[in-house]
Amino acid sequence: MKNIYFLFAGALILGLFGQCAVNKNLQEAAPAQFKQAYATSNDGSLQLHLPVMAIQEELITLESVYFRGMHSDLVLDENTPNEYVAQFGIPQSSFVMSDDPKEEYGNRPPQLPEASPVDIERDEALLVFSKNGKTKYYKLTGITEKE
Repeated sequence: MKNIYFLFAGALILGLFGQCAVNKNLQEAAPAQFKQAYATSNDGSLQLHLPVMAIQEELITLESVYFRGMHSDLVLDENTPNEYVAQFGIPQSSFVMSDDPKEEYGNRPPQLPEASPVDIERDEALLVFSKNGKTKYYKLTGITEKE
């Protein structure tokens, strides 16, 4: 019985310290100057657009984002300068459906849910970035939906 108590207490303490590490790296100040972030959806996939007005690229690297229970890398959009995009889910048009399983071989599996290390609302995203080689987090708020 004592072993179970110590195991439970150890897990509780470890969980508290793990959460503190993320909260310690949650930044109040934005790592760059952003325009209004927005989300779009089409063909079964969701995209988060993050327009950047100014960023110190030698100090800051935008890496990924948590949004609506999913996690995805941020990629600089080729068509829109200074805009990062995160792709969530898989476009339905990219699925091959066939009676022959060999033809379906190239289908990507669906994106699995991944919880954010910090609680976020539906109109919020958690930006993961690195500054001077250290991973940090910033909460983006007020994300709107566009057609």
